[in-house]
Amino acid sequence: MPTPARPRPAGQLIDTGVVPILRSARAEHLPAVAETLVKAGLTCLELTLTVPGALRLLPALRAALPDDVVLGVGTVTTVAEAQAAADAGAAFLVGPALSPDVMTFATTAGLACYPGAWTPTEVLSAWQAGATAVKLFPAATGGPGHLRRIRDPLPDIPLMPTGGIAIDQVSHYVAAGAIAVGMGSSLLGDALEGGDLSALADRSRQVLDEVARGRDGR
Repeated sequence: MPTPARPRPAGQLIDTGVVPILRSARAEHLPAVAETLVKAGLTCLELTLTVPGALRLLPALRAALPDDVVLGVGTVTTVAEAQAAADAGAAFLVGPALSPDVMTFATTAGLACYPGAWTPTEVLSAWQAGATAVKLFPAATGGPGHLRRIRDPLPDIPLMPTGGIAIDQVSHYVAAGAIAVGMGSSLLGDALEGGDLSALADRSRQVLDEVARGRDGR
């Protein structure tokens, strides 16, 4: 039986270079936050399974947002979660670590998958398992220098650093070779708790400017 082709990253992820991570103890403000992010130009969003009722919310978000927005599900660690996310309409899966069974499911289903890894061994293992790109996590522990050092011996493996990245660090990660950055609290601030959406829009545009600056610096 032929090996399934490795799913490619969504064009929206590559174009914007940013994946906002929607993680909150409350879901009530998620639709407004997602709409604000999209209007600001961020069109690849990750909804984590730690959000109450995340998989019930995903189809409603999908219906409310423009067709060119890509929605994925994060914090996926089991095949059952991956199947449920796919059934709810997830376009991609993100995990905190490599789960070979989840990777097999994703590649067979044709879903992009971004497993977490930290060391060169973990990064290579995730790539060999069929990852679309590897989520370098937690990014802030090693900073852009860690990403650059991983890429030195493994230049062909696309990396997406995630975890603790400040807005003013985004350009440094991109300049170090990241295809995109995953961003949570530093981007979202208090918006998911009902905070200022205009400030969220401003931060979103700032992050896009940082991505462009980082690409110019490569």
